[in-house]
Amino acid sequence: MLAMKMRRDPTPSRWGYRYQRWMLSPFYRTLIKVGIPMTVAGLVTAAWLASPDNRATLVANYESLREAIEHRPEFMVTAVAIDGAEQRLSDEVREVLGLALPLSSFDFSLEELREKVEALNAVESATLRIKPGGVLQVHIVARTPVAVWRGDNGLHLIDAEGNFVTAIEARSDRADLPLIAGDGAEDHIAEAMALFAAATPVWDRVRGLVRMGERRWDLVLDRDQRIQLPEENPVRALERVIVMAQSQDLLERDVSVIDFRHSSRPTIRLNEQAAAEMRRINAAVSGTGN
Repeated sequence: MLAMKMRRDPTPSRWGYRYQRWMLSPFYRTLIKVGIPMTVAGLVTAAWLASPDNRATLVANYESLREAIEHRPEFMVTAVAIDGAEQRLSDEVREVLGLALPLSSFDFSLEELREKVEALNAVESATLRIKPGGVLQVHIVARTPVAVWRGDNGLHLIDAEGNFVTAIEARSDRADLPLIAGDGAEDHIAEAMALFAAATPVWDRVRGLVRMGERRWDLVLDRDQRIQLPEENPVRALERVIVMAQSQDLLERDVSVIDFRHSSRPTIRLNEQAAAEMRRINAAVSGTGN
């Protein structure tokens, strides 16, 4: 009898059928192909990290790698370049930066350095960036002083907004700038500059402005002459005084004070010598003199 070759039954087994059904499901397919390998890998990693020596080795290798990357030449800052500032301000900026070069750019924050620079009185704003070649470029917008303010602590330069710029030793250091004095004078710098502009016709005689009682201004001239201005509309009052001075040579007379605090009734005060002479003349005219 010829042996009959057994034909293979194509029908899957019960477990084979279930496995094929599971593999048709995205959830089970992902679980078997991804979830189980990741779980095994996680368990192996956790078991390795359970050893303190292994953890210490991992941390040391990480720190070593991080330091090697951060201290690569392309990340090192080797110089600081400052523009937009005079030498004195540049020195102050370098001092406040306090960078011990060479230094990795990962070891400092540009934002924190910018805040330090802008904290300087003389700096209005600053921009910092690291240029190719390891240069920290600092661009300074410096405050522009418009006047010298004489306060209790000496002489200071102030800008158009009343911000302190820097201290100076003597008035002659910035003789090109007008002088203001008195409590609160720095808080009214815009009005002061408008008064200085109005005083242009007698500018060669102007010595400065003094804030009186934190309420109003006195314009001080040479020869100890003083123009007392009102609280309201002091610029307009000064313009009227200038017109009077030009038309009547008022400032050329022996006048010590022109009181314009009440514009409806301005008064003048003679200096002591002129006042004494006036009293002598009045006495002679009235016949009361000796």
